[in-house]
Amino acid sequence: MTTHSIALIPGDGVGRDVTKAAWQALQAVAKAHGFALRGDWFPWSCAAYKETGAMMPADGIETLRRYDAILLGAVGWPAAVPDAVSLHGLLLPIRKAFVQYANVRPHRLLPGVQGPLRREGFDILCIRENTEGEYSGAGGRVHQGGDDEVAVETSVFTRKGVERILRYGFEQARKRRGKLASVTKSNAQKYSMVFWDDITQRLAAEYPDVEVTSYHIDAMAARMVMAPETLDVVVASNLFGDILTDLGAAIQGGLGYAASANINPDRTAPSMFEPVHGSAPDIAHLGVANPIAAMWSGAMMLEHLGEAEAARALLAAIERTTASGIGAVPGKDRTEAITAAVLAAL
Repeated sequence: MTTHSIALIPGDGVGRDVTKAAWQALQAVAKAHGFALRGDWFPWSCAAYKETGAMMPADGIETLRRYDAILLGAVGWPAAVPDAVSLHGLLLPIRKAFVQYANVRPHRLLPGVQGPLRREGFDILCIRENTEGEYSGAGGRVHQGGDDEVAVETSVFTRKGVERILRYGFEQARKRRGKLASVTKSNAQKYSMVFWDDITQRLAAEYPDVEVTSYHIDAMAARMVMAPETLDVVVASNLFGDILTDLGAAIQGGLGYAASANINPDRTAPSMFEPVHGSAPDIAHLGVANPIAAMWSGAMMLEHLGEAEAARALLAAIERTTASGIGAVPGKDRTEAITAAVLAAL
């Protein structure tokens, strides 16, 4: 029997509840499809930071490296630890150390879920560059606290980084409907974004079967609201992709349905899978967090691990659950009820 080793980092707030729920569903579908998932739980979180002064131990990266994949719940508790500390202490180091340069987020309406646009028929795969760009961390502050204080934040775009994320997008478009939208702001950012556009056009010649369109970020934001059904694969930089995928989550019914994968396409290190709804301190410990995004992320993990049939079965169970009305209305059903319904559907 094949056994996949999974590092489980539930994190903060509702991350703990949804990770537990997703793990139950993953264990059930693994058993049904003849393989095993072995999970080790790591309490790395803002609570750990308050106790130890670190979001994860000094050997955290090397500890994670031995696993086949990472399933993460949510990280952040701004009342106790600044977001900049928690983000740069856990998520970003993992993404960068394991070269998880492709952040992949699917956006479509699950059966029974009604999005704010009151329309169906869209199926968007957003691919966000995940390791450089605007979140490179290059910069600093000088003369802090004084009238002459200066803050500099430098975006870093490398030919290697831009080319590999665009190529990943082209390959995904080939597997889907053959359309790729590249998003920049090259009319205003005449160096980094024109650079991105140039590489897009050069790569397009290698993929004549893919229809390529370049959009400015503001035009793409409008299109995702006005005509989402015209989009297939959308590729953007770290910052632009971050913003667009939150908009994508909104049109698919809310953050409770927003799954994601941080992929190392070369498979030289583990990839990480996580819902993108955050730790939601306002509803933490109330038992009302929607676990569907975490479960969907788990299905993406199974697909990445080569368990495609099990991934399809889990996603189908999620769809049957929302189609029945359970989990289809944000805030209506408790975490345990949604989890039980998905397990029953499996």
